[in-house]
Amino acid sequence: MIVIDEKAIFDVISLKKPVTVALNAPDGMLPQVQQTAMNITKKFDIPAFVLADTTWGTCDLNSNGAKVLGAEILFNIGHTNKLETFPGTQDNVIMIDAFDDISFDQVIPKAIEIFEGKIISLITDSQHLHQIDTVKEKLEKHDIIVKIGKGKGQLNDGQVFGCEFYPAMETREQVDANLFLGQSNFHAAGVALSTRIRTYILDPYFNEVRDVTDFAKKIEKRATLKIYKATEAKVFGVIVGLKEGQFAKITALKFKKELEERGKEVQLLALTDITNDRLKNFTGIDAFIQVACPRISTDNEFDKPMLSTPQANALLKMLKNEKLDNYLEIPHWL
Repeated sequence: MIVIDEKAIFDVISLKKPVTVALNAPDGMLPQVQQTAMNITKKFDIPAFVLADTTWGTCDLNSNGAKVLGAEILFNIGHTNKLETFPGTQDNVIMIDAFDDISFDQVIPKAIEIFEGKIISLITDSQHLHQIDTVKEKLEKHDIIVKIGKGKGQLNDGQVFGCEFYPAMETREQVDANLFLGQSNFHAAGVALSTRIRTYILDPYFNEVRDVTDFAKKIEKRATLKIYKATEAKVFGVIVGLKEGQFAKITALKFKKELEERGKEVQLLALTDITNDRLKNFTGIDAFIQVACPRISTDNEFDKPMLSTPQANALLKMLKNEKLDNYLEIPHWL
């Protein structure tokens, strides 16, 4: 069950005494966030709005929504990182931890069977970060050498986001495999693609150890095919994301300039939510580049090629007749 650090929320409200607050979190946590909002209103007698739009990470805070509501504080829940407040939000966005209290004890013996005598890199997402040291100790009792890579920027040691993999990249030359704690194919596939090392999930929900390497390779094949298809495009739509942490106008203008230097026509677009349905409204565009979130391009299907920043960089190399390298083998897909 997801456990939200309500004490931290109550302490902030007691200190700052806001008239109105807002809360947001990943979709899977919304039932718990509903309860937390009700607890806030009951305890402090103030409105507590749950922002029900999706939030994919610290790049997707929806502080603009909180501003429209007149909420003096936005509690962003479940994207545990090193930052207590978020830059560029005037300290009105407070990051609140939320952890999953499920135990790994039942599934650890299955990991021991696979990794005994080997060296592994242990990584996880925000919800299981509090368990990483405990799992490490239990694995090490069975002739398994466990490495936990150092965090960087927002990331804690051993933590990965959907597009940031610094701890896994730091250990990749030292280990036989990556082991991701949790259930997220989304995070684990990114680790597999960035490190080029066989990657497994230690899943306490289904009580299994799951190899996601082949799944990740399928994602990469689809992403690479989109690059090849985009080389034939004459007109590109370059999309700037309007979410506060995804706004990369300078990168978009850089791609526009470089594509035009190679004889391509470029139209500039801006969207909050980049979906295939929204793009159906545009005509005469052969391929798209979006500089908002790399996982939009690698994990979703569009009618026309939709490239992320790493894919677009690879495309520019191909247009210059350079070799297509391992364009996803980087610690941060931006």
